[in-house]
Amino acid sequence: MQMNNWIKLGLAATLIAAPSLGLAQETAEAAAEAPAPGFDEIGPYIMTTLLFCMAGFLVFFMAAGFAMLEGGLVRSKNVTMQMTKNIALYSIAAIMYWFMGFNLMYPGDFNGYVGSFFVPTVLDPVGVEAADAALDYASIGSDFFFQLVFVAATASIVSGALAERIKLWPFLIFTIVLTGVLYPISGSWQWGGGWLSEMGFSDFAGSTVVHSVGGWAALAGAIVLGPRIGKYGTDGRVHPMPGSNLALATLGTFILWLGWFGFNGGSQLAMGTVGDVSDVSRIFANTNMAAAAGAVTALILTQIMYKKPDLTMVLNGALAGLVSITAEPLAPSLFGALWIGAVGGVIVVLAVPMLDKFKIDDVVGAVPVHLFAGIWGTIAVVFYNGDASISTQIVGIVAYGIFTFVASLVVWFILKAVMGIRVSEEDEITGLDMAELGMEAYPEFSKG
Repeated sequence: MQMNNWIKLGLAATLIAAPSLGLAQETAEAAAEAPAPGFDEIGPYIMTTLLFCMAGFLVFFMAAGFAMLEGGLVRSKNVTMQMTKNIALYSIAAIMYWFMGFNLMYPGDFNGYVGSFFVPTVLDPVGVEAADAALDYASIGSDFFFQLVFVAATASIVSGALAERIKLWPFLIFTIVLTGVLYPISGSWQWGGGWLSEMGFSDFAGSTVVHSVGGWAALAGAIVLGPRIGKYGTDGRVHPMPGSNLALATLGTFILWLGWFGFNGGSQLAMGTVGDVSDVSRIFANTNMAAAAGAVTALILTQIMYKKPDLTMVLNGALAGLVSITAEPLAPSLFGALWIGAVGGVIVVLAVPMLDKFKIDDVVGAVPVHLFAGIWGTIAVVFYNGDASISTQIVGIVAYGIFTFVASLVVWFILKAVMGIRVSEEDEITGLDMAELGMEAYPEFSKG
């Protein structure tokens, strides 16, 4: 009797549940057939945003590379100053690029030459829907961060060239102007859709937009600042001033080499397709080849010229190779990247003593590496990019040179007149660490 009741209850439950089960099945089938937001729609947005973030991390790490390279190539009495300048300039760049640099460089509407000033960056809304986000190619936050680390690298170039005799605060004020105004304005001409972009000027990742700009600003500063005490004799001889730690300088070069994969690879600006990812890997390989070729060329050439290899030249040869390939790291073959980087290595070895003949004191070789090799790299674009013309490339090089060099000269002269940019002779001999900061990087080696 109890069994029959249980059977009856089971049958009743089945009859009641059957319509619901059928409805659930129909709903599941309909859901499977209905179009839903898929990876094809939001995938490119996700992957490109990831590319910007990862590449930005690598370029950020270049700040450490610049600091280590400069710290190794200056004398021990000036190391703390270089560390202070590098962390301060990156922080200033971050604030100034938010405050107005990003929107000055990438304006929504401008006349092709200069955008709107004092427009702070606003990031994506919190919790933005994926479907809405997919309407853009990447998140604003990732794009802002990726572009920010480039402007900080530009300021780092200036830091090394003017080491061992410049006051801290005038340098930082120049950094404010460079990262907030000069770099964003000139950058907008090419990467912001300005007049050079419309003309057809080609600079994939910044041989000119970043490196030559930093080099021109450094050259202007070195001329106004003058050489270090004792660098050039009255008889015209150049007196070497060896750096404090070549191991540190070598570490800095390897960090910069690593960071350059983000510098050039991230400039593909897309990772949403198989073709994009393939191109990023090709950029990595070409970037690496150019650096290696620049280093080996400098190694061999210094052996021939000076009878012994010069490590500092080899380090700068690698960096010159990297700068040289930056204007077009995608199109060349591996052999193309090799010879472009090798020419960069030759440029550095020949340009460093040339600057000394003009008594332009560049402590770390920033002008030969970033300016001269940057010019070469921008010209080399025409060998592999069929859309680039030599005349347009030269127009871009000259435009960036005139604007940055003249504007930088004006700023340096104003700073010199208003507050002075160079430490006293006594402070320079003592060292900027104690004179400007009151602390030393290597206190255990100090006398007394």
